[in-house]
Amino acid sequence: MKKINWKLCSLLWLTPFVCFSGRARAAVYDTIPGPKQSIDLIDPTIGNVGALLEPTRPTVQLPNQMIRFTPQRKDYMDDQISDFPLNVVSHRLGQVFAVKPAVGAVSKEAWQNRLAYDHNLEINQPWYYSTWLLNEEVNVEFTAGKKAGYYRFRFPQGKEKSLLFHVYNDGEAAYNFQPGNVLTGMETYNGYVKVYMYGVFSEAGTPGVVADGQLSTNKNIAGKGIKAFISFPAATKEVTFKYAISYISPEQAKKNYEAEVGKKDFNAVAANGKKAWADVMNQVKVKGGTLAQQRSFYTALYRCYERAIDITEDGQYYSGFDKQIHKDSRPFYTDDWTWDTYLALHPLRMILNPSREEDMLQSFVHMYEQSGWMPTFPVLFGDHACMNGFHSSVVLLDAYRKGLKNFDVQKAYEGMRKNATDATMLPWRNGPKTPLDDIYHEKGYFPALHIGEKETEPAVHSFEKRQAVAVTLGGAYDDWAVAELAGDLNKKDDQRLFAPRAKNYKNVWNPEKQFFVPKDADGKWIDIDVKYDGGMGGRDYYDENNGWTYLWQVQQDIPGLIGLMGGKDVFEKRLDQLFRESLDMSRYAFWSKFPDATGLVGQYSMGNEPSFHIPYLYNYTGAPWKTQQRIRFLLDAWFKDNIFGIPGDEDGGGMSAFVVFSSMGFYPITPGIPEYTIGSPVFENISIALPNKKQFTVIAHNSSVVNKYIQQAKFNGKTLNKPTFTHQQLVDGGTLELFMGPKPNKSWGVQ
Repeated sequence: MKKINWKLCSLLWLTPFVCFSGRARAAVYDTIPGPKQSIDLIDPTIGNVGALLEPTRPTVQLPNQMIRFTPQRKDYMDDQISDFPLNVVSHRLGQVFAVKPAVGAVSKEAWQNRLAYDHNLEINQPWYYSTWLLNEEVNVEFTAGKKAGYYRFRFPQGKEKSLLFHVYNDGEAAYNFQPGNVLTGMETYNGYVKVYMYGVFSEAGTPGVVADGQLSTNKNIAGKGIKAFISFPAATKEVTFKYAISYISPEQAKKNYEAEVGKKDFNAVAANGKKAWADVMNQVKVKGGTLAQQRSFYTALYRCYERAIDITEDGQYYSGFDKQIHKDSRPFYTDDWTWDTYLALHPLRMILNPSREEDMLQSFVHMYEQSGWMPTFPVLFGDHACMNGFHSSVVLLDAYRKGLKNFDVQKAYEGMRKNATDATMLPWRNGPKTPLDDIYHEKGYFPALHIGEKETEPAVHSFEKRQAVAVTLGGAYDDWAVAELAGDLNKKDDQRLFAPRAKNYKNVWNPEKQFFVPKDADGKWIDIDVKYDGGMGGRDYYDENNGWTYLWQVQQDIPGLIGLMGGKDVFEKRLDQLFRESLDMSRYAFWSKFPDATGLVGQYSMGNEPSFHIPYLYNYTGAPWKTQQRIRFLLDAWFKDNIFGIPGDEDGGGMSAFVVFSSMGFYPITPGIPEYTIGSPVFENISIALPNKKQFTVIAHNSSVVNKYIQQAKFNGKTLNKPTFTHQQLVDGGTLELFMGPKPNKSWGVQ
């Protein structure tokens, strides 16, 4: 067992379990006997090195709240920190207000200095961060409120010390040092969103700015790329800086400050954050499994609270959808990338916190009212045109059918319908439909270009291309959602209009190739290699993945897809082949075209969202035991409890929700149908404290790494011979009882 730095732990008021990060901390866990609290099992460094693209970040925030923090560095392999943000405005879309400590006389070059640190002297928790800067010998700590943050800097004695401020964005900005150790600021985010800051230092200092490239004793500065600083006497040992952010006004920033941190010390704010995380983590309790599985599970659950975020301030919020301030008695949420989150994160929240989900859906409605379109990737500055599809439609249907009614469903349907009839389906574009969309509405598929053919539609994104097959398949799912909700709302004419469009996936099914492949505007098949053609990411025809992944993108009509392939036996064999099919090229050649298709098992890509539901499709054949085998293998192979433990872009809870569901032993294979399909729980007991005061329980007798196969099952004491149960059974407080063994029971669950 590693020697624990008890002095450091005591100094930081933390338990000894959190005095290590990454594998060092895991080693300590593995040697300490006794049960662990769920929050002690969270390791924000899991996945901090990306497979090929984006890593996770050790984010500090309160669950689903506005202030987010992470040290600015490339990833976990980077041994230097550039600076520390006062707020991460949007998941992977930028920060505001940078601060960093400096020791010695301030120079113009000091802002460019990067800060070396030691990973083993870094503490990462959802509510608290600390690091020791090796060269400066400064200890930096941070903890978060809802709209406020709190830094604590401990400096070496006998040297002049300073805090350096700058900005991340190119627009107009300002810093103003005021009496009472106050610093106010404004930074323009994404070209037009004004972000205001009000903060207070614990110690008096000498402020300054960089004006015209020179250090100045001025207390105010405004412009672009501004820099400011405050220096403290050599005898100063500790400086705290507590602040708040507002998207509304400077006055509101001050109000946020006074409400959250004005009279509180650092430890009190951190203790509040710890309690907030304990409350949400304790909602799901697990027993059994390995310590590594528990660490992966609770870290994934923590990631599921990274977004969407509540940006309401005293009953008001700034909306980037109409660039206005609005009053509302309900929270307004933004920063939600529905292409990533509709599959599992939204369904998970419908179980754990349906009232919060309803607030998020009402936020969707307001976004439609303010912009004229139902959002796809809502962020602070409006709808971020990203990926493809109108999957907010699927989320809204799914919620309504699961009994979530506290949102304006009629207005939501109006927005869904308008997107389906009037909006362009082009990837990474917002706005009215184009001639290509007219072809989809007329012929039931999105037209593609032949290999090498020049683009004819100027609205097509130069990099993202048409993604014609992916758009057709995604559009069919979205149109199905519109048709289904129309039927639920007794809009029979609309249901008759949209129901046929739910079958549009059949229009790109090539029976000869037995794949979904593109057609041109005249309806002629385009001959492609489904593994490799389509340019970067296959974007001419697919999206980030190839034809093997998009072979299964018909969640809304799984029996129809089985029928296209020729029945359950053929369908099962194609699934087998997916996991065994060769790349037919080197991995570096494949990844040079498909860098998102990571976590490979044959042609299956665990590292990208369109693959999540695929292993569960065996439940619709005669082999549910293969779902059990595949899910356990994938969790074990690709979701380790270390810095490499996420196989692809995690996307703010999108992938983590898959881990949470799959570890618990069930999954929402078709959002929009209030039903779950059963996998193989990694724990012996899972209990979810439901908001209705009931409890849903999964008991997996004898579950272990080896005992992963279901021998028999019961629901509420009655024999269960199918691998499904309903959302209503879950929220009624049901008990799913599974009897596990080391070998498959090939007759259980066969439908």
